[in-house]
Amino acid sequence: VVRRTRRRVLLRTPEPAPLLQRLFAACRDVFRGPGTVPAPDDVALIRGILDKMGPGDVNLSAEQNFFKATDAAALQHPLTITRTTIYTCTNFSIVIFFLPPTAVIPLHNHPGMTVFSKLLLGSLRIKSYDWAEPPVFAAGSTPDDHLRLAEVVVDSGFSAPSDTLVLYPAAGGNMHRFTAATPCAILDVLGPPYSEDRDCTYYQDFPYSHCCPSDIAELHHHGGCRDDGEESRRRRLGWLKETAMPEDLEMYEMPYRGPPIL
Repeated sequence: VVRRTRRRVLLRTPEPAPLLQRLFAACRDVFRGPGTVPAPDDVALIRGILDKMGPGDVNLSAEQNFFKATDAAALQHPLTITRTTIYTCTNFSIVIFFLPPTAVIPLHNHPGMTVFSKLLLGSLRIKSYDWAEPPVFAAGSTPDDHLRLAEVVVDSGFSAPSDTLVLYPAAGGNMHRFTAATPCAILDVLGPPYSEDRDCTYYQDFPYSHCCPSDIAELHHHGGCRDDGEESRRRRLGWLKETAMPEDLEMYEMPYRGPPIL
């Protein structure tokens, strides 16, 4: 009698793709090019992946020194900001910014863009604004040199690990400034990315005390903000003025040497 025995075949469960690869795949599916904003479910998808990511997912560690570039010009400016591009295309880009202590990414906007920012290392302060609606301009200002009223969205300190911040073309703090308290690494997803046709504008901000009473009265008349006390308004409002790119802003591009995207 010949007995046949069945050999049990064990099927291995495929290992999940690395988070960076999952982020790339999600961005490729979600971002549809200029003029589009991701749907809430798509925003939640990308945000959920970024929230899980840490420095190890892009081969970073707190012990490494990313804040002293080997480029001679960068070494002459100790507050130089270093940037490395993981991936870029017409629809989106994935980049990392490295900020040495006290370095500042000046107040700037993101025209027509949805941006996800994940702090991977360090501590920093973020201040961001959206334009007050309806638009209010300072009395006596000119089109070439005007102050426009904006509402503060974020003015807080953040330390890694922290949740992902998301800004939209007209909400969420589209104009923001980063000020590093310690060496920082920030992973940004921009959709669509900056381009020759979509460059950023820099701003100088002024406190609410620069407002004229008539300007604030006009804002309240149109329902732009609630009248719930002078101190509250001062915390929420500020004036923004377009300015040239700061002369002391130094940005050094470094080749990406982390895990590859397939």
